Amino acid sequence: MSISTVIKSIQDIMRKDAGVDGDAQRLGQMSWLLFMKVFDAQEEELEFELDDYKAPIPENYLWRNWAADPEGITGEELLDFVNDDLFPDMKALNAPRDLNPRGFVVKEAFSDAYNYMKNGTLLRQVINKLNEIDFTDSQERHLFGDIYEQILRDLQSAGNAGEFYTPRAVTKFIVSRLDPKLGENIMDPAAGTGGFLACSFDHVKDNYVKTTEDHQTLQKQIHGVEKKQLPHLLCITNMMLHGIEVPSQIRHGNTLNKPLSSWDSDIDVIATNPPFGGTEEDGIEKNFPAEMQTRETADLFLQLIIEVLRNKGRAGVVLPDGTLFGEGVKTKIKKLLTEECNLHTIVRLPNGVFNPYTGIKTNILFFTKGQPTKDVWFYEHPYPEGVKNYNKGKPMKFEEFQTEIDWWGNEEDGFASRVETNQAWKVSIDDIIARNFNLDIKNPYQEEVEVHDPEELLATYQQQQTQISELRLQLKNILGDALMSTANSQQDDSEEERG
Repeated sequence: MSISTVIKSIQDIMRKDAGVDGDAQRLGQMSWLLFMKVFDAQEEELEFELDDYKAPIPENYLWRNWAADPEGITGEELLDFVNDDLFPDMKALNAPRDLNPRGFVVKEAFSDAYNYMKNGTLLRQVINKLNEIDFTDSQERHLFGDIYEQILRDLQSAGNAGEFYTPRAVTKFIVSRLDPKLGENIMDPAAGTGGFLACSFDHVKDNYVKTTEDHQTLQKQIHGVEKKQLPHLLCITNMMLHGIEVPSQIRHGNTLNKPLSSWDSDIDVIATNPPFGGTEEDGIEKNFPAEMQTRETADLFLQLIIEVLRNKGRAGVVLPDGTLFGEGVKTKIKKLLTEECNLHTIVRLPNGVFNPYTGIKTNILFFTKGQPTKDVWFYEHPYPEGVKNYNKGKPMKFEEFQTEIDWWGNEEDGFASRVETNQAWKVSIDDIIARNFNLDIKNPYQEEVEVHDPEELLATYQQQQTQISELRLQLKNILGDALMSTANSQQDDSEEERG
């Protein structure tokens, strides 16, 4: 039976339950159950491997002891156990991060989780369906990717805006270019469900891990923060399935929620797709330098990434077109980026890469900290032959990036092998400064083509509408920033007068 069939039948069972209201709650319900099942599968492996194994939570709460038996407790008895014992005890678990890190992970996972189901018989049916997936089988482990893609698709249709699933092709391409090594600190400050972290983990494991000690080193390299409870829960489940025994370095919180100056610069590799188009809650911008304050999430993340990278640290970041052409605080951030880092490559992605989540055009910025930018190479990624737009049925494929990979060259020699092509062109930092750091630079080798295909015209129209709403948001942010700096300077003046 396929994963999506299992998920669908679980959701069908949940629809009959009066306590579960809508897709978002169904997904939340399924996620904590999934977590408990995967956690127990990992515990069984550890028990087998370790001589001094000790269960990190009371044994009666391990999945095998209350959920695994299809004829086990059900109805009111099951509901009472989940609501009166399991949830209160997991939320109140005494599990300090340093003394019981695996228990700490469970406590974090339950911190904002809820049991929405009110019918114990239906809950037993859901549990029995989940038991059809065997997470100790490495083949089925890989299917977890399919599970959370399915969950995210459902989240999207549930109207949970801002939940982006970065297509695997893009994730894999970024990680392959950054080439994280064994022992390097790898971070995603907006981890979502852990796509970049899982991909980075696999990359290091496949290319650099030779011994058991190497594997232990790798587990400690992966760091992430996720603000929302559901993606965070899916992220730690994903990490456990990838073989990270204690994903306690995947924090549940807002990365932007502490002063920029309090961060240590100790990250070697950042691969991320920060949320864009959103604004942060009041007060978050106060964690950033006065002249760099803005409420726009992507702009704050870009500043954070520049700050936390150590010297020679490298990043691959997905950002919208608005960041490239935006002005005001955006100009200052791009100036900072090109002064502190070598922004060596911008890959311009075509429309539709993030369908169905958003029609906004996106770019991947690759930069290395420690040397200022001299030239920026642009690479316009074309659609494959015969494709006019990506969609759910025709997503982007990793093989499409082979032309970029063949062209890429080596940063050590300043990318000496790179040549200009119909897709690739180079712009000097002097030209970029003259453009007031507007990086929205069109391909000089591509002539504008007159299009009459209705589908393409519709796609262009939608893109223009998206850009208009992006510009509106930017205008709002610029006005907000201007009002804020006016208020600040008036405050300073009145303080001087009082002084």
